[in-house]
Amino acid sequence: MIVVTGATGNVGRPLTRALAEAGRQVTAVSRHAVAVPDGVRHVAADLAGPAGLEPALDGAEALFLLLSGDLHAAGANPADLIGQAVAGGVRRIVLLSSQGVATRPFGPTRIAMSELEDVLRGSGVDWSILRPGGFASNALWWAESVRAQRVVAAPFGDVGVPIIDPADIADVAAACLLEDRHSGGVYELTGPEVVTPRQQAQAIAAALGSPVRFHDLTRDEAAAAMAQGMPVELAEDTLDILGSPNPAELRVSPDVQRVLGTAPRPFADWAARNVAAFR
Repeated sequence: MIVVTGATGNVGRPLTRALAEAGRQVTAVSRHAVAVPDGVRHVAADLAGPAGLEPALDGAEALFLLLSGDLHAAGANPADLIGQAVAGGVRRIVLLSSQGVATRPFGPTRIAMSELEDVLRGSGVDWSILRPGGFASNALWWAESVRAQRVVAAPFGDVGVPIIDPADIADVAAACLLEDRHSGGVYELTGPEVVTPRQQAQAIAAALGSPVRFHDLTRDEAAAAMAQGMPVELAEDTLDILGSPNPAELRVSPDVQRVLGTAPRPFADWAARNVAAFR
């Protein structure tokens, strides 16, 4: 049995599907009841609550651990989830970490994630760590404004990073959960090229077959909007990267190709597959 946390999200959903299609028993964990693929067990659990993962661990051998926003907040202790998994008999854990652990190690959220990586390394189980950069699916923040006004509003319109398709993260996670050769691996996951927000808007327009206007937000405007859905510290860390990426954050990593044997998907592919969200 493989337990997938964040099973309704942009990474967890395709990962759950890939594991089920590979013939593995899967428990999908999310906060609320949702539809899951045939044969997949669903468990509703609040990972920030006292019970944590315990309701989902019966028979579990492996775990994909994705931290929701509240598990990044002050006072949260996601290391408890690793302890629960190990005590429950899990023998392999794949952690979705962050590129910033290596590229900006001194931000508060990066320090906390680095400490969690260390807990995992010392847990006594097989482990892999995935460190993605920016997600292509963050463009869904623009879906409402594109539908209503055909406009993308974002800061730093001409500053890009090599954002990654969550489907590639899911495929790498599946490989790490299923293949022994990835035990002890730390993988930096990026897309195939640097893409700016303005270029993302153009790719969405191409997928729609309709013009999309780009509007530059100030950093303060962007921070206020992002803080509605994530801790303020995480929003500020994210804006630091988006506004002034360092050379390590601009680097296109070979790790997706190394793990999967195929190149990572470009942003235009993500836009084409998800165009319905913007119609």
